Amino acid sequence: MGYANLSDYKKIPKTEKFGLTSQIQRCAISIPSNIAEGYGRNSLNDYIRFLNISNGSLYELQTQIEIAYNLKYIKKEIFKDVYEDSREIERMMSSLIRKLKERRT
Repeated sequence: MGYANLSDYKKIPKTEKFGLTSQIQRCAISIPSNIAEGYGRNSLNDYIRFLNISNGSLYELQTQIEIAYNLKYIKKEIFKDVYEDSREIERMMSSLIRKLKERRT
């Protein structure tokens, strides 16, 4: 991950500090937080449910990053790096969910 902090890029207007930038940060924090919470429930069904919630936050993050790129708030390289990393995380979580569902049956 060779990209800068999104809030460091000069083109993001200060008015977006509590808008788009804040939303991106909340999504990014929500992903691992829901994974941890689901794992801590000690229930396979709850774990799978929280992994799905994490996936939803990941899709939301992908959308917010794309919006920032389309509004020209972030450079193409930053968008590509973040998006590619998010797709890899998406694949890993999907695989984990699939394997956990197989264990359930």
